[in-house]
Amino acid sequence: MAAFITKEQIQELRDKTGVSVMACKRALEKAEGDVNRAMEFLKEEGVLLASKKAERETKMGTIVSYVHGGRIGALVEIKCETDFVARNPDFQNFARELAMQVAASSPEDLKGLLEGPYIKNPGQSVGDIVKEAIQKFGENIEVSRFSRLEL
Repeated sequence: MAAFITKEQIQELRDKTGVSVMACKRALEKAEGDVNRAMEFLKEEGVLLASKKAERETKMGTIVSYVHGGRIGALVEIKCETDFVARNPDFQNFARELAMQVAASSPEDLKGLLEGPYIKNPGQSVGDIVKEAIQKFGENIEVSRFSRLEL
């Protein structure tokens, strides 16, 4: 028997994940109304989505800077498929958080950055956060380069 899904459940899942209303509804239906299980389904779906979108060309994007205490600075270039996403305030915030990550973790290279633990949630890698962003924005996203300076 299918569980009855409420607007409140959909909104709660959307607030937690940032993915579309329909994706939240499908995940909740699959999880029979359990928000935590639905989050797991969305995470699995995000990995599949990221792999499907990985071949798509990223022509647009943004360069974001972060300076910590006037002593550490980071520049990060994040690419996406469209200018629409590049200008999105949530995408800009995502890019700024990655610049903070670079400033805080001092990665050696892109592979080290993506495989390293995310400073705001050490249980996830930065690569996992990028995959979540791909699911949220519905476009291929890549961290193309970064630079870090420290006095």
